[in-house]
Amino acid sequence: MTEAVEDITGQVREVLEKLRPFLLRDGGDVELVEVEDGIVKLRLMGACGTCPSSTITLKAGIERALTEEVPGVTEIEQVF
Repeated sequence: MTEAVEDITGQVREVLEKLRPFLLRDGGDVELVEVEDGIVKLRLMGACGTCPSSTITLKAGIERALTEEVPGVTEIEQVF
């Protein structure tokens, strides 16, 4: 893993830690699977993994936060 990827991954983890309490409150969680070429791959778990609103949570919430706060992040993909 290059230093740039490690830096982006660390920043992504920091943002996810800020968001995690909101997910946990609703019985869910998020797991960082991989960061590759600006694409962050995440796995929604618990209640978030089966929630009909999970796409909105992923795109409107998590993706917006990551693209705003972490330079180099361009997209979020959900991994099952």
